[in-house]
Amino acid sequence: VQLVESGGGLVRTGGSLRLSCVPSVPPSIFSINTMGWYRQAPGKPQRELVAQIDGGGNTNYADSVKGRFTVSRDYGKTTFHLQMNSLKPEDTAVYYCNVGATGSLGEFDLYWGQGTQVTVSS
Repeated sequence: VQLVESGGGLVRTGGSLRLSCVPSVPPSIFSINTMGWYRQAPGKPQRELVAQIDGGGNTNYADSVKGRFTVSRDYGKTTFHLQMNSLKPEDTAVYYCNVGATGSLGEFDLYWGQGTQVTVSS
């Protein structure tokens, strides 16, 4: 599964950005289980989960973004998005889209996009 991200950039505090992720799904993939967004802030060694949506439309958000960010998917397609409102300087990070998928042999794997920079100026 290849993931292509778009939509990052520079925005002022309180502004909005919308990230998009377009997965290319080969025939060897049986199902897409989860679609999500992670971020890695400057100086932080690990990526953190920001938001996730599963095949049933159930969503999960980091406490720090609840009420400000919304993850969604285009039904009938595999494209998904992260709408980010009321952005804060602490949201500055490289954002990665992520897909959890099951292959035709039952194996589960995680796939990652290339990352897109989001910078929020104060």
